Amino acid sequence: MNNAFYRPFDLEALLGPRPGDYRTPFQVDRDRIIHSAAFRKLQSKTQVFLSGEYDFYRTRLTHSIEVAQIGRSICHYLRALPGGPLRDDFFIDADLVEATCLAHDLGHPPFGHAGERKLHELMANHGGFEGNAQTLRLITAVIYMGEERGTRGMSPTRAFVDGVLKYKALFSEVPGADNHFIYDDQRTYREFVFDGAALPAGLEAGEGLNSFKSIECQIMDWADDTAYSLNDIIDGVRAGFLTFEKIEKWAERAGVGEEAGPWIRDLEDAIKRDKLEPVFSTKIGACIRACRLEPWSNPMASRTHRYAFRLVIDPQVEREVAFYKKMAYDIIFTSPQLYQMEHKGRAILEQLFEAFVDNYLPGNPHPVRVLPPLVARLIAEEPTESGKVRRICDHIAGMTDGHARRTWKRLYDPDFASIVDLG
Repeated sequence: MNNAFYRPFDLEALLGPRPGDYRTPFQVDRDRIIHSAAFRKLQSKTQVFLSGEYDFYRTRLTHSIEVAQIGRSICHYLRALPGGPLRDDFFIDADLVEATCLAHDLGHPPFGHAGERKLHELMANHGGFEGNAQTLRLITAVIYMGEERGTRGMSPTRAFVDGVLKYKALFSEVPGADNHFIYDDQRTYREFVFDGAALPAGLEAGEGLNSFKSIECQIMDWADDTAYSLNDIIDGVRAGFLTFEKIEKWAERAGVGEEAGPWIRDLEDAIKRDKLEPVFSTKIGACIRACRLEPWSNPMASRTHRYAFRLVIDPQVEREVAFYKKMAYDIIFTSPQLYQMEHKGRAILEQLFEAFVDNYLPGNPHPVRVLPPLVARLIAEEPTESGKVRRICDHIAGMTDGHARRTWKRLYDPDFASIVDLG
């Protein structure tokens, strides 16, 4: 079926024309993500609770699958709304949105946001570290060999690159920022997305530029908010972090308003009746049905319909999602148990980073080969110190929680003798 929503501009691939395929360009993008090692590793990366702690907790992989389902459902819902603006020959491609949702956490390192913060500290003098920027680096420069082109990366379409480009400000454009940036050497991918188009006045850098997102990126962002704000609550209850007593004390301390009363009662009733999944599945449905499109006028709207519309969320539903997000942060994320695990994860990453830098940057007269040969070769081929350190960071960020712990044990635990899983 022809879809007039997308133009050749949207389908253009980063490395030039692709071979003919029975799939659409966006299906190719999605399939390349699904079959990548980076995607498989998400099954053993922390979402909230450490991977492997219990089998039923969400990991980055299960979270990404849930986000993709919500994203696809939003696309179908918007297409089915009576009165347009979408129709059967003019619609947001659900395969493209699914690809952006599946890829949105690819660049996140082991040990969750604690690991992300630690790597940013360690990379402070070498361009910083940011999970979304690392996702962009993976799809454009790391996953899938392309020897005939002299590069790596999956040669994504312009629409897919833009879909995962949650933040567009460069590291140097937001001095002092801890997150919400892309690396300075990723400017070329931002230029590829805009293809020379002038940015709206006031959006040259910083948070203004970060808010300038394609419709697929907007859908992915809302699907992500929906999934983790609601599903983190379910995991928090199952893990014993959210109890009636803690919820009531938090509500009193936080001074929640009258509007939040039904939301608290919904949660407490679901816990009492052991109906968390069905109750919160209904809330996810409400988040999908809360979506609408409105026209958006900006310089990119004349180039692509992906910038011709804004995603509008029902304000009450948006406030409910924000309420559960705050509850999860205040009660779960700031708990001593998670802070203890965060401390350990940060210590592991710092010691791995120091060991790799010590043995692979010039200056050590007796380096020890502690990295896989391919990683060592990539480091050696980098002409600058920052380039070498970035390759080390790539390797650490690509580790699962378990891989990082085992590597640390091989280096520092005299009683640990396993030689498995060196790659």
